[in-house]
Amino acid sequence: MRLSVFFLLLATLPAAAQPIESFDSFIAGFRSKAIAAGVSGSVYDTAMAGLTADPKVPNLVSTQPEFTTTMWDYIEGRVTQGRIGRGKDAIARNQTLFASVGAAYGVDPYILGAIWGMETDYGAVLDNAGLIRPVVRSLATVVHQRRSRLVEDEGDLIAALKLVQQGPLDANSLVGSWAGAIGHLQVNPSNVLAYGTDGDGDGRIDLHHSLVDALATSARYLRGLGYQPGLDWGMEVAVPDGFDYLLATRTQMRPVSFFAERGITRVAGRAFADSQLQVFLYVPAGKDGPKFLMTQNYLVLKGYNFSDSYAMSVAHLADRLKGGGGFVDDWPRHASLPNLAQRKAIQQALIGLGLYEGSVDGRLGPITQDAYARFQASRGEVADGFITKAAYDALSGTQ
Repeated sequence: MRLSVFFLLLATLPAAAQPIESFDSFIAGFRSKAIAAGVSGSVYDTAMAGLTADPKVPNLVSTQPEFTTTMWDYIEGRVTQGRIGRGKDAIARNQTLFASVGAAYGVDPYILGAIWGMETDYGAVLDNAGLIRPVVRSLATVVHQRRSRLVEDEGDLIAALKLVQQGPLDANSLVGSWAGAIGHLQVNPSNVLAYGTDGDGDGRIDLHHSLVDALATSARYLRGLGYQPGLDWGMEVAVPDGFDYLLATRTQMRPVSFFAERGITRVAGRAFADSQLQVFLYVPAGKDGPKFLMTQNYLVLKGYNFSDSYAMSVAHLADRLKGGGGFVDDWPRHASLPNLAQRKAIQQALIGLGLYEGSVDGRLGPITQDAYARFQASRGEVADGFITKAAYDALSGTQ
């Protein structure tokens, strides 16, 4: 495929979602959908009265760092020495609380601490009006923008209105992020409705002002996602030369023994504690970067936030809060990586080869990586699925 044809294909891709009506028209039209879902007309009218779109949201929708930076830059920008130190101090100050929530819900308290640190820097940003704002307005703006997860965004807007309806927080005091996430550990309204917990017994669920409520709610949410008590998220491993990286797929869990028999070992001379533990091999940055055997609990972290960069950051921060060190293998910082247009073109080319059936969005997640690994294998290359600028160059010459 010539480069000119490659870019022609790119030009024909669907444009990013955009509003299809004015904000006022959207507010008027969404009323019937909210009422049909159980929001009273009076609550809707009061919450939406005089509402204007948040002008900051459209740019935030398109620049989420989980999807626009390398995994190593994302992790290292968040799992810093400062954040580790602040986290250790914050958990120590609340040691009894973390221990009791961990015991009550079966969730590793350090995982909860890491989410707390990632989401609000241990509550430090909750008073920042530039970051925390009324979620009804934020979500109304997000829904009006019609991003790719429109159904979920509409559900969260309706859930936020139901939270206002049940009280005690009104549309001004129910605050959160630009995407509507609420409280110390930033839970979206739909899951606040499903898992919201009055942890301190004061008769109200307030994830913004009550750390107890926030921790208990997130613990219940993680359990609802399938979190298994007593199970770690995973471990860093070393992979031998000649390993078949097509086995690095999260669609099939296998016992640790399966990988050990193929030469995979734990880093730093550590031993596998349980040869029957069900895991999958994750190679986020190819054969030259860190590699991991992951448990089901890692996938649960992705349920909390779908980004692998986010899930890896939470997992790593939890280990660092426990006193663990950094990754043994370094990241392939020398790699030349494709830009957004090139990433979309790579996905389009993989579709043309019948290897990829996902969205052409430039987000190089596991599905795109698996597709590219199969392309590498067809060329007799190491099929590690790591998409660099070379992937763009190679795919531009196909067909």
